[in-house]
Amino acid sequence: MFALTLEEFGGADALHWREIPDPRLEPGFALVRIKAAGLNFADIYRRKGNYHMDAIPPWVLGYEGAGEIVALAGDNLQGFRIGTRVGFADAPRANAEIVAIPLDKLIPLPDDIGFDVAASLLLQGLTAQYLVSDSYNIRGGEWALVHAAAGGVGLLLTQMLAARGAKVIALASSPEKRAAASAAGALHSICYEGDWSAHVIELSGHGVDVVYESVGSTLPESLAATRTGGAIIFYGFAGGNPAPIDPRILMDRSLTITGGDLWNVLTGPEERRRRAATLFAMVQSEKIKTTIAARIPMQNGAEAHRLLESRGIIGKVILTLD
Repeated sequence: MFALTLEEFGGADALHWREIPDPRLEPGFALVRIKAAGLNFADIYRRKGNYHMDAIPPWVLGYEGAGEIVALAGDNLQGFRIGTRVGFADAPRANAEIVAIPLDKLIPLPDDIGFDVAASLLLQGLTAQYLVSDSYNIRGGEWALVHAAAGGVGLLLTQMLAARGAKVIALASSPEKRAAASAAGALHSICYEGDWSAHVIELSGHGVDVVYESVGSTLPESLAATRTGGAIIFYGFAGGNPAPIDPRILMDRSLTITGGDLWNVLTGPEERRRRAATLFAMVQSEKIKTTIAARIPMQNGAEAHRLLESRGIIGKVILTLD
């Protein structure tokens, strides 16, 4: 088979489309012929050597994708069979024609959910889903501030919050991205320039009830923009690590900071598939829509990495295979 491989860490030019051995089928696994794979910033961080990589090179990036089962093995096949359309959000080496995936991590796809939609939705959609239900159970009428609101998680998060009746203030870095956040349901879309925390307080009247903080370096401003008794959900640090917080700030204003990580809520195959089914139902009922910025053949993966790194896109980049 062919795969998008990496022999050494570096820029996008370090990626090469080359032939490597097919993965070996072991009990409890399925071999999936990939139709589409989602590209995420984590793939860029791994390519640069910023994230730990298992085994030895050549490495194959990618953790999210969708395709068809071509072989499977084990005593408990969990209802899967050859030809089943499946997606996954956390199985390594997804940037290849065939991927070996534990059966527990496979998610069956409804007939009306396409491979490209699944590959653009699962990782970021499941993240947005737990943020609005587990990390903070948002209620209608509450104010929510969403950082990086035109990013992959941000757009889905904004739609889910709006669907629950929340009043969303979106933060985004360009007019185009702010327009996309408004189209996704944000009541107000503002930029990061100037004293934006004061602007948030002015718009909400008293500060927001919850902040979805994914930038990291903006945590002090997020604390300032939150009402007394409000919450900050910290789930990313795309802009750098946050400065240390004096816990007396939390005590004085009765604030809460909660960390969030998807892998702590995907506790097993049943929970994984239950949450995915809820996510698919939101797509089917048009409560949320995926935004695909570009579909790029997997063999041109270096081009896809450069596009994502430019940070100029709105939505998801998909790597496709015929």
